[in-house]
Amino acid sequence: MHEIGVLFEIVKTVESFAKENQVEEIETLILQIGELSSMVPHYMETLYEGAVEGSVLEGSSLQIEIIKANARCRDCGKVFPLVENKGICTNCGGEHVELLSGKEFYIKEIVCY
Repeated sequence: MHEIGVLFEIVKTVESFAKENQVEEIETLILQIGELSSMVPHYMETLYEGAVEGSVLEGSSLQIEIIKANARCRDCGKVFPLVENKGICTNCGGEHVELLSGKEFYIKEIVCY
């Protein structure tokens, strides 16, 4: 479970941001996590409160937005949702695909009081 280590790094990043911008409290942290990312949103949510304890994020809420995994079919060029179509092109039935999105992991927004 590497999510806790990633959360500790996020805390460091947000604390640096807060210090640079003279922010004392954070209301909400919004993360974007790709459908195929190695981060498990449920674990991030479960571990969040403990990971932010004693930091500028203590008492804040965590919101997670999932970025869909999209692919382009190398046979016909169609862009389609990869996971919900089990890697099979919705246009030609091809299985030769190029991943366009879905592995991302971003801090999207830090909402301050």
